[in-house]
Amino acid sequence: MELHIASRDIEIPAEVRRQMDRKLARLGRLAKGIKEIKLELVEEKTKSRQDRFLSRLSVDSGNTLLHGEERGENVLTAFDRVVAKMERQVEHHKGKLRDKGKGASLTGSEPVNNSQLAANPGKVVKIKKFTMKPMTLTEAADQMELLGHDFFLFYNFDSDKLNLLYRRKDGDYGLIEPELS
Repeated sequence: MELHIASRDIEIPAEVRRQMDRKLARLGRLAKGIKEIKLELVEEKTKSRQDRFLSRLSVDSGNTLLHGEERGENVLTAFDRVVAKMERQVEHHKGKLRDKGKGASLTGSEPVNNSQLAANPGKVVKIKKFTMKPMTLTEAADQMELLGHDFFLFYNFDSDKLNLLYRRKDGDYGLIEPELS
């Protein structure tokens, strides 16, 4: 298991770093097959002191990507909150795997064509890159729930096309199946 800790605008003392390593290693032992854990710590200039520090944690098992983000009044508080959140997500995911007898399907990263940036300079503020494994609609809904998102782009195994699954205001799901004209 690879462990990456990155910080922006924060100096992390060696003792605190060892504490973080120990807690993240424990998180890695919670579930089999975790390949990589990434932690990003950021100090942001906010009006609220309770939200000054941001901690982002991503856990990649090759088949599933779990992500958590929490804020706190200091680095350790934000870190402890995000680790607790991730432990709950891992346990929830393990329960789903036991119930279904199979895994989810989101993996690593893949290069994306950046020609769109040249066409609309100054409008694209973030690009997310990831590889897709074909999955069923049910697996896509499960993955969307695990990530805590309101929408999920996936490659539909049944139709061999990209689809967009989204959560409607009434709590149900919607599916967009694009067709070329």
